[in-house]
Amino acid sequence: MMISDILAGIGEYSIFVGKSLASLKALFRRRLEFLIQFKRIGYDSLFLIFLTAAFTGLVTALQAVYQSKGYIPLNLLSVLIGKSTMIELAPVLTGLVLTGKVGAAMAAEIGTMKVSEQIDALHSMNISPHEFLYMPRILAGVVTFPLITIFANAVGIICAWYFSYIRYGLHQHTFFSNMRAYFEPFDLWSGLLKSMVFGFIITSLACYFGDRSYGGAEGVGRSTTQTVVYSSVAILIMDFVVAWMLFGAM
Repeated sequence: MMISDILAGIGEYSIFVGKSLASLKALFRRRLEFLIQFKRIGYDSLFLIFLTAAFTGLVTALQAVYQSKGYIPLNLLSVLIGKSTMIELAPVLTGLVLTGKVGAAMAAEIGTMKVSEQIDALHSMNISPHEFLYMPRILAGVVTFPLITIFANAVGIICAWYFSYIRYGLHQHTFFSNMRAYFEPFDLWSGLLKSMVFGFIITSLACYFGDRSYGGAEGVGRSTTQTVVYSSVAILIMDFVVAWMLFGAM
């Protein structure tokens, strides 16, 4: 019974996403809704991502020295920090943090509209909620998450360098020149691809669970919890899947 429920849920989610993506043709008409969601997901999250990325960079530099002591020269510390930040830390931590901020808020907003019959009112006016509500949010997540990840990369790496300079005397030229010497564009693009997948997962699940809210305030809380839990688990699963597709054959 449990397996059948899981398969039914996956099927309903796939149909929901398909209907939302089919509304992309109406993007120009709904460009204002897209821009509003772009600001909410991106600009309004910058300070939170700044704090997350800054302390991630600090702890990465601290632990990189400890874990590589005796194995990797200190002047190559930036290579380890740069690759781990761009490939894994920035996209994954950004996704997990925004699951709690963006995903929860989005699910609560749509869930409240559902239980208060505002979505039914859209149907009565012959306005598709997939076109008006869900598509702009999902597309904004796909577009915005890579941009936020680039910001997180920059903040994390700069904070890691500053800590390395203060604590270990690693000069700016040594830090960034070695990072540039071993930099591969694929490192950056792989992390941005992950962030696009995470943005799609978080926003689509938030819209999906919000649309299926019922039972008043309790139902909205349940949908919000489901969004955060399922999105967090899906991010970790898709992190492995995307990494396997990109790096598994190397």
